[in-house]
Amino acid sequence: MSDSAPCAPAAPAADITGTANLSGNAPARPSLLLPGLAALGAVTLWGLSFPAMKVAVQALGPMPLMWARMMVAMALLAPFTARLFPARTVAVAPSGTLVRRGFWSGVPRRHKLLLLPTVLLQPCLYFLFESKAMQLTTASQAGVISASVPLLVGAGAWLLLGERPSPRLWVGVAFSCAGVAWLTLSGGAGTESAPDPLLGNMLELLAMACAAGNMLLVRRLSAHGGHGECGGFRWNPWTLTALQTLAGALFFAPGAHAVLTGAGQWPADVVLAVVYLGAGASLGAFGLFNWATSHLPASSVGAFINLVPVTAVGFGWLWLGETLNATQMLAAAVVMVGVALGTGRRR
Repeated sequence: MSDSAPCAPAAPAADITGTANLSGNAPARPSLLLPGLAALGAVTLWGLSFPAMKVAVQALGPMPLMWARMMVAMALLAPFTARLFPARTVAVAPSGTLVRRGFWSGVPRRHKLLLLPTVLLQPCLYFLFESKAMQLTTASQAGVISASVPLLVGAGAWLLLGERPSPRLWVGVAFSCAGVAWLTLSGGAGTESAPDPLLGNMLELLAMACAAGNMLLVRRLSAHGGHGECGGFRWNPWTLTALQTLAGALFFAPGAHAVLTGAGQWPADVVLAVVYLGAGASLGAFGLFNWATSHLPASSVGAFINLVPVTAVGFGWLWLGETLNATQMLAAAVVMVGVALGTGRRR
């Protein structure tokens, strides 16, 4: 995990490992392979999170589950605090004396203002809507709703970030959304554990709108050579992930009492689900996806979200016994073809 780039324009650029480029030459354009693999890993972890969330939220309720999930992620991030929020050495004019400044002193004011909506949209509102949705609908149907994100991100990136999605991207998004619609229609009605799939799916759609807004803000805050100010300041994506985790822990703090008084009585599958949601789905998936978003156009990385319904349906079948028939498998293949079209390298 690297440190955020300093505010001084003459400072050497830091790569994702924290090693400075001292050659004096412009760094080579990074390969799209690693960001693509990071986004793929993130959506796989998110796909598994839907059945895990279904198991845990039914046992604990939304607020206790989300607070426990955030605390697991915070415990894993704690040893890296110094690297995530590094101090910096600056020269004080006119004497040139070197002094140590705290991390926040180097963050441009506009970036600080953008942080509030970034962490409010995700994880706070995103998880509030999604955890309630998982009480009302199936893991498979909720996973399918996530396919709305690329359209929301593509439109937002076009309107707000000035990105111009290629025709191939729009064809891929349309193709994959058609596969998602097929997947939805072939899934049938909700089960006994999903008392109101329609309301649950609408809440999941609101969660996806929050996710899309968050992706656009993360792109603005952490993009390479992009929209930053003050000498090209940009955020380390893992620092943003840590701030999101902290914000989530504070937002869902009302659930702390239920966790602290009842954690010893949780069944083993609930404990496993909570640990996975905190370590894998919160920390791992958000960290990987934030890093991928900082290296790829928002509209392209958003297309990977169309793989979430495929993995969610698959894991829902494996873990919860939710239906996965031949028609759904064909629809999932259509989604993956769409993702391949939408995320292919532009010529």
